[in-house]
Amino acid sequence: MENFENEHVNYFDQAISDYKRGTTRMQEHLPDMTKGFFDFTEEAFKEGTIDQKHKQLMALSISIYAQDEYCIIYHTKGAVEHGVSEKEIMETLAISAALGGGAAFAQAVTLAMDTYNHYNQTLH
Repeated sequence: MENFENEHVNYFDQAISDYKRGTTRMQEHLPDMTKGFFDFTEEAFKEGTIDQKHKQLMALSISIYAQDEYCIIYHTKGAVEHGVSEKEIMETLAISAALGGGAAFAQAVTLAMDTYNHYNQTLH
């Protein structure tokens, strides 16, 4: 099993590490189901008519609406890795808040923006 204890020193990377640790545990017990899920997800996020940056932005918007903190962090990081601008993040957050109301707005202006700022500084 991988050692995740000393790899990450910030909240955002720690959350991703926690997700990966949970995924590893799930794979140990349900390898076929986990493989099927990740094969499906990988295919969905492949470059196609919609590029990967915009797929990450769509996933971020849905994650905020669904109040899924792990996915908010993961897809914000994914969007930064694909060159998203702060303006594009803000517009995505606005769409999610327009549909999700106050709870989505709160996640957007805190967790999503904090994650964007962290990865925009550390990955670029």
